[in-house]
Amino acid sequence: MWRLSDAVTRSVSPENPTGAKGAGAMATEGTGAWAAGKLGRGWKVSPSIHLASGQLATLAEVAGPGVIRHIWLTTDRGSLRGLVLRMFWDDEEAPSVEVPLGDFFCNGWGDELALVNSEPIVVAPAGGLNSYWQMPFRASARITLENVSGHGVPVYYQVTYSLEELPAQIGYLHAAWCRSNPLGQPAIHTIIDGVRGRGHYVGTYMAIEPGDSGWWGEGELKFYLDGDDEFPTICGTGTEDYFGGAWNFDLAGRYVRYSTAYLGLHQVLPVDQIYQARQRFGMYRWHLPDPIHFERELRVTVQALGWQSGGRYLPLERADIATTAFWYQTEPHAPGDPLPTDSLGSTPLPRAPGPGPSPRFGSRLRSFFAGAIRRVRSFTGPAPA
Repeated sequence: MWRLSDAVTRSVSPENPTGAKGAGAMATEGTGAWAAGKLGRGWKVSPSIHLASGQLATLAEVAGPGVIRHIWLTTDRGSLRGLVLRMFWDDEEAPSVEVPLGDFFCNGWGDELALVNSEPIVVAPAGGLNSYWQMPFRASARITLENVSGHGVPVYYQVTYSLEELPAQIGYLHAAWCRSNPLGQPAIHTIIDGVRGRGHYVGTYMAIEPGDSGWWGEGELKFYLDGDDEFPTICGTGTEDYFGGAWNFDLAGRYVRYSTAYLGLHQVLPVDQIYQARQRFGMYRWHLPDPIHFERELRVTVQALGWQSGGRYLPLERADIATTAFWYQTEPHAPGDPLPTDSLGSTPLPRAPGPGPSPRFGSRLRSFFAGAIRRVRSFTGPAPA
């Protein structure tokens, strides 16, 4: 922080859609216009946009060279899988990032918001989505958000970036989403395939519903590098091992959640159950201190394995797995398949009935209403026979 530079800081938001110098808070119309009616211009007139169903909005479009430093966004928490985030670098036609908004921020399950406290991604109460992934671009950067949720949503956002000269060798941020539901045979989910170019892999977010009771995390993650065919160069020892945990994430008969700078099991749904077929989990691993380098190509897979009787592994063919892969690479990149926007949703988990009022609470409630009735009758006379 003590080293000064010639970089220039700019920020795009509904209050300054272009990020131009001295152009913030100038709006006279916007989602806050009525609330600011007696205060006037400069008093939070345009803090957000309304994104209608089926609409695509450009959140930011800026010229480079520069680096996106921080993205903050919030919207309807129940619609995070129904919004598609895309990022384009240097006037490219195919996006380098194309991911459901929730999965980019490690919240693929719509049942309940999961807080995240990591270095590149922070999710804060009560739905503040923060990205600190550094995203360099030379000619231009464009960020869009498409609403495929089926209903309109509010979107508040701010994209902060620096305009600065870049070194000759840079990697561009890429992110891709893949879902297998159900997983089927063989019980192997592809996290990423078809990556061509030079770069390094920097992170995985995984959302999984195992589909079978019992422990579900025996499967290995495998990294196939630069011509690897049947066998990978890098092979882990188990799913919970890759995400930094051990022994089924089980302490004293319960899953224990954690969220750290580089790895976490930050979501367990429902949190008070264990080893259930329809439980849902969210976990992440950031390879920031330990990036996985590749020179020409990359493929990453994960097995879905549990246990069955006789000490044998059980392939979890009924599992629902969705992953988001993050990596930096040179451009141009090999375009992937378009995101299947018709298969983003999930059936909400059944909610357990809430506890009824305690006897003590019910007694106080009855006493309150009895007293109220007595007071009314004191003014109106006795009730008719």
